[in-house]
Amino acid sequence: MARNTLEAWIPEEWDSKVIQRINQVSAVESLSSRTPMATDTRHVPRSAGMGVDVVDKGGTYGEDASLNDEVALSVKKFGKAVRLAEEDIDDSVANVIATKMTDWGTSYAKILDNSCLAVTAAPGTGVPFTSLYYLLSQTDATLGYTANSNITVAATAGNATYLEYSTALGSVESGDYFDPSTTVAIAHPSFRKYLRGVTDTTGEPIFVQGLAGTPDTIFGVQIHWSLGARTSATATSAPTGRPIMAFLRTDMMLLGVRSGPESVLIDGRDGLSALTDESILKMRSRRGWAYGHPAAGSILVG
Repeated sequence: MARNTLEAWIPEEWDSKVIQRINQVSAVESLSSRTPMATDTRHVPRSAGMGVDVVDKGGTYGEDASLNDEVALSVKKFGKAVRLAEEDIDDSVANVIATKMTDWGTSYAKILDNSCLAVTAAPGTGVPFTSLYYLLSQTDATLGYTANSNITVAATAGNATYLEYSTALGSVESGDYFDPSTTVAIAHPSFRKYLRGVTDTTGEPIFVQGLAGTPDTIFGVQIHWSLGARTSATATSAPTGRPIMAFLRTDMMLLGVRSGPESVLIDGRDGLSALTDESILKMRSRRGWAYGHPAAGSILVG
């Protein structure tokens, strides 16, 4: 028997509770440079910069030899389905569908941040993108980057020192790609506990907790907190590895947006589902990710 379903995926509005929740939890969704994608792959041009010389009067202009290339964004799908009994939908005082969608949005935000920032393995099964961590752990001779140059690992897990925080930020500050106007920190909230006790040589705290809506900062850099900022071997919404603090540029965070977040409710009143009185709520989002240049980012493993 043919089933009668509501097959049209419904995109979430930008003022929905799902979107609000995602933007509260996901630093990647809220901070990245969003790149619309009409297909599952898009190549974003990357400029290698341009030099400048002193030219004497009547002298010949030198020609720039910087090698320009591109960054590839490949779309991956994040989704989940939940089976709901009609009785729960009809009899519940709470809006079960809205609640489940918001719950999904929270988990999606965490797995997206984890995928983009903290997964330690190369893209493959369970690993959708080249994460910032993996990018920084690999040598790229073309770009002049040496593996792990911009990864600082705290000698004592869970208790990074002033020097280690300073070294991590300094890895970005000392390079040609430092831009204070777009530099932010993204960190797991567990750093808050340890940062409160870290001071500089004059006894001043390096961590300033924002008040009345002002942002938290470290060394004057805004901190955005992410529950996905823990290392893991594959992408997960519940990572359990060591927490990370990433220093990176928002204009180098390239988030490909193909579709979603969106949902579809498959009605349980028709087809085989009619035998169980169960509807299926499916939710998904299709995203691509890349970080523009390894020298423009760094990570402190706490």
